[in-house]
Amino acid sequence: MSVKLRLTRVGSKKNPIYRVVAADTRSPRDGKFIEIVGRYNPQHEPSLIEFDEEKVRSWLQKGAQPTDPVAKLLKIKGIS
Repeated sequence: MSVKLRLTRVGSKKNPIYRVVAADTRSPRDGKFIEIVGRYNPQHEPSLIEFDEEKVRSWLQKGAQPTDPVAKLLKIKGIS
């Protein structure tokens, strides 16, 4: 089972809000996930980016791969 850190959309129509989740690569975008590790709201000024750093670092140590958008958010927050 391969795990990715990726975005899942939870906002309403024309109001995107995203959760950052650890999910199996085979599950659909808004489908089943393992754990919520953060959230992202691009409509705030500046954008709201929150992570539970302990959970993120734990998943990265276990071998989870962040998707490109999540990797960019992690870089902005200074988590590697």
